[in-house]
Amino acid sequence: MNCPLCDKMHEIEERKRTTSITIKGEEVFYEERFYFCANADEDENEFETAAMTNENLLNARNAYRVKMGLLTSTEIVALRESYGLSQVDLAKLLGWGEATISRYESKAIQDEAYDTMLRLIKDNPLQALEFLKKNADKFTMSKRVEIRSHIVDKLDSYGKEFLTRQTFESEYANFEEPSDSNGFTMLNIEKIEAMISYIAEKTDNLFKVKLMKMLWYSDVLAFIENGLAMTGMVYRHEAMGALPVGHYSLMNLEKLNIQEEMSYSCDTMLHIYPTVNMDYSVLTDREKSILDKVIMKFSAYRAKDIVEYMHKEKAYTETRPGEIIPFSLAKEIRKF
Repeated sequence: MNCPLCDKMHEIEERKRTTSITIKGEEVFYEERFYFCANADEDENEFETAAMTNENLLNARNAYRVKMGLLTSTEIVALRESYGLSQVDLAKLLGWGEATISRYESKAIQDEAYDTMLRLIKDNPLQALEFLKKNADKFTMSKRVEIRSHIVDKLDSYGKEFLTRQTFESEYANFEEPSDSNGFTMLNIEKIEAMISYIAEKTDNLFKVKLMKMLWYSDVLAFIENGLAMTGMVYRHEAMGALPVGHYSLMNLEKLNIQEEMSYSCDTMLHIYPTVNMDYSVLTDREKSILDKVIMKFSAYRAKDIVEYMHKEKAYTETRPGEIIPFSLAKEIRKF
């Protein structure tokens, strides 16, 4: 390369470093690439190409996005490509100016309102269909058919798992903020699925009633130790003890291995088995330790036994049927 600093042809060293910049009043740290010339003076031995400058600025903006909880430019690109849409098509779909997505993927930082709209369709093709209906007049008939086909393909790829997750998540529409009701934790379906499979691996003859109590005790122990529950589920005072909101939908989650079986009394029972190839990386070692404590305590209990045990907890005796069991009250469970 002909070095612009020393004006000689020689191999120039490319370097990287972590640096900081202030964007919209926020200091952020990001990776910066640059070239180093050993022949130049010490205070003038670095330079960037135009491409490097653009990349460094994009890295800085993405660092700001991460800090402020916004989608990064890379995530916006991935979102758009998951629907098979061009930048212009996605902008029109959301009712924005044609160049908006192009700017968000390269230069501009979206505000919170625009970010919220992007997140609405990120994992919800049904919402994308609603936007297509709302903004149908922005497209020709052939383009509407094409875009609808892309959205339906994404919806089909989600299949049953997407629909069951949506149903379960909808049960938590009134619990969208961290509170004493959910143990100051937002609903985490991946963790719930992993927890259930983990418990099933180490518990013989695991059925629904017993599982629900083991999930409650796991959340409570995590809350006692860390001030945060594990799952984000909300539990109600029911005749069978603590039951999570949406427990019927919960049992339909696609990644769970649940079989309907007949009991000796000819009643239908939901038998929970471990899920093959379940990803347990979503569980920390500390969380696994908490689950192990609950499993050790209750693995030999029958459903009737664990229900009776839970009925004696202060969290149960001091709440009424149908009431939410607050985690602050659940902190006073009997010691394991």
